[in-house]
Amino acid sequence: MKKIKGTSFGYMAKPGELNDDYAKWSLRTLQERTGINTIILTIVAEQDKAQSTEIHWRDETKVPSDEEIVATIRYAQSLGLDVILKPMVNCADGTWRAHINFFDEDVICEPKWSDWFKNYTEFLLHYAKVAEENHCTMFVIGCELVNTDRREAEWRKLIKEVREVYSGLLTYNCDKYQEDRLKWWDAVDVISSSGYYPYDTWEEQLAKIELVVKKYQKPFFFCEAGAPSWVGGDVLPNDWTLVGDVSMEAQARWYQAMFAAVEKVDFVDGFGLWDWKAHVYPEQEALQDKDYAFFNKPAEKIIKKFYKNF
Repeated sequence: MKKIKGTSFGYMAKPGELNDDYAKWSLRTLQERTGINTIILTIVAEQDKAQSTEIHWRDETKVPSDEEIVATIRYAQSLGLDVILKPMVNCADGTWRAHINFFDEDVICEPKWSDWFKNYTEFLLHYAKVAEENHCTMFVIGCELVNTDRREAEWRKLIKEVREVYSGLLTYNCDKYQEDRLKWWDAVDVISSSGYYPYDTWEEQLAKIELVVKKYQKPFFFCEAGAPSWVGGDVLPNDWTLVGDVSMEAQARWYQAMFAAVEKVDFVDGFGLWDWKAHVYPEQEALQDKDYAFFNKPAEKIIKKFYKNF
């Protein structure tokens, strides 16, 4: 597997926003300003709440059409970029997807794991076919679904079904601190996680992850990694609710710390940095933006410098 110099692209894009002229400009700008070789194309569907079993991935008012997704993949490829396709599930009520959870044993009149995995598998298989037909280099079967991770049998069954329609590399994007807890890494091709670690703990966390990589003898990359540009964003980059005053320094400090730690190890094969929207904010507003985005912020230059030599 070649080094993934990537960025997550298109998160929460509405239908019509993923491949219009602005989105194409945004993607070209991302490539030119950071030197990426890969985008992780995020396609988000919602379920109503954490205990819902229906996933509204066919909702044409919220999810970009297949035609738009395919056009985005092909446009990125025309620029020389690899595309990793990443379907994601969010909860419409704002609950973090990690809290999707049901009783371990089915109970009459209660929502069930069996129903959720049935619907989730349909969702995944649809986009796995899109990934196969359009030569995506990797397919992400899940993202930060922490309470589902213990359902090993269901995940192994899902992976087997995905492999019947998609022939490329498979990964699961586990959440931070979960790398050594997952019991079915052997079933995927690549180990990946969300690298939202405090800036001063990177060496410690990489040492823990390296043990997992050595155990399973699989490639590893951070399918997500990033920090917001607000005060404290470098200390708790995983908590998007603690919005402080704007701070370009906090975000830059976090990226410098992560890259410095990664340069000391040899098992990290890439990143899907978080993030770059299809409709990115205007360039002149960058230094007032508090989000995880890094367009025209000091962190952008740090990323470009690192990717140039990665």
